[in-house]
Amino acid sequence: MSRSPFKVPQFSTDHNERGRGFSRRDVLQIGGLSLFSGMNVPRLLRAADATIGNPERKAKSVILFNLLGGPSHQDMFDLKPEAPVEVRGEFRPIDTSLSGLQICEHMPGISRIMHRAALIRSVTHGYNAHNPLPIMTGYSGGPPGQLKNEATDPPDIGAVCQFLNLGPSDMPGAVCLPCYPGWGESSAYPGIRRPGPYGGYLGNQYDPLFSVCEPKYAKREKYQVYDPVVPMCEPMLPKVSEATAHITREQIQIRRRLLERIDEPFEVARRSSAIHRMQHFQDRAFDMLTSSRVRDAFDLNLESDTMRNQYGRNLFGSSMLTARRLVEAGVPYISIHAENFIPYCFTYDMHQKNFSMLKDFNLPILDQLLPALVIDLDERGLLDSTVVMVMGEMGRTPKISDKAGRDHWPQCGFCLLIGGGIKEGTVYGKSDKQAAYPTENPTSPADIVCTLYHLLGIDPHTMVPDALNRPRSIAHDGKVIWDILA
Repeated sequence: MSRSPFKVPQFSTDHNERGRGFSRRDVLQIGGLSLFSGMNVPRLLRAADATIGNPERKAKSVILFNLLGGPSHQDMFDLKPEAPVEVRGEFRPIDTSLSGLQICEHMPGISRIMHRAALIRSVTHGYNAHNPLPIMTGYSGGPPGQLKNEATDPPDIGAVCQFLNLGPSDMPGAVCLPCYPGWGESSAYPGIRRPGPYGGYLGNQYDPLFSVCEPKYAKREKYQVYDPVVPMCEPMLPKVSEATAHITREQIQIRRRLLERIDEPFEVARRSSAIHRMQHFQDRAFDMLTSSRVRDAFDLNLESDTMRNQYGRNLFGSSMLTARRLVEAGVPYISIHAENFIPYCFTYDMHQKNFSMLKDFNLPILDQLLPALVIDLDERGLLDSTVVMVMGEMGRTPKISDKAGRDHWPQCGFCLLIGGGIKEGTVYGKSDKQAAYPTENPTSPADIVCTLYHLLGIDPHTMVPDALNRPRSIAHDGKVIWDILA
């Protein structure tokens, strides 16, 4: 299966087709053409220009670390030591650098940076599935059990950044590490490609650059379920021959000629500098993988051994270090996904052995790489312009199962944010005595996404057309969480 980061529609080379011009089907396949019709044109052009030099823009980049599987909030950032034993679990709370805040004893490194963070303890929605769509787009209205991205999905933050032409011209506007969500499970569940990091109805030319990986594991005589092995490797750029197999200069020229054949009203819009910039995305897609700056951003050999060890030399640490390098190169949006690599590595989907998986695997990794990233960004002068966000697609059930696990629970979870205009030392929202439901400031994924747009200098009320050319809000009725902003 091709894992090309940029997909270009295939056009007919039939002589009859070329003799009579382009078909209506070809027109509909051109990503983004329908976006520029009618009254949407001025609004889209203003949106594209509004992000340039926006004085309210606090962040130049966002790094999302998606704890895929659903982290148990009550065992990490919202412990309930007074709850019944079947709820409170095995871990004890410890003090942090933020007075009055306690978190899990197995995150001592993170406890020392909590005075720099904003912690939301009241994330809630109804998406009871391993589906990153809500936390990446703000949209919670689709089928939760959807396990494959669809063209009708809303675009994620990275796609909107690319659509609005944020970032340098020789770098992608969005990168997804270390692979697309679901890649590590595809051998057991063919066809799985979890929704979230895609262009959706904006068009797949706004998909992120997806890295690839070849995880290796320590040898073990017998694999045990819920007894993970750390994946060892680095995120890599896909091979140019593979990633650009369906992208040719001829196809780019076809698009340009097609644009030239559109009638005069469209031509007026087409000549706009904003749309002209968007047109060049296809050229960027063709050249991106051969760009020396892109290759350098992925080359961890340029880092010292000390820095490599500081992040951790496993796949997750290497992905986080690559994310820092991409921030240095000016990439606006980077998502990292704690992928399940079946059968060797389960991450945060802890239906069994919740406490041993956290203590021996998940929390040591997180407690190493997150402080490493924050300290590294700070020392380089990049933390004030970079939002670091850690969360999963849901929380876990208050009651512990008879298999020492916790099941799915989207009704309550957490989100941790640091840097880039975030108000330091903030705890927002509160859950009940069993961490089951929010009791103060319930926060939707749309609210979080809306807040990230605001920090990036993008008006959260910006409307973009969906596949039927209907105006849709990029933040899906979310509201900026002003209380967590500096």
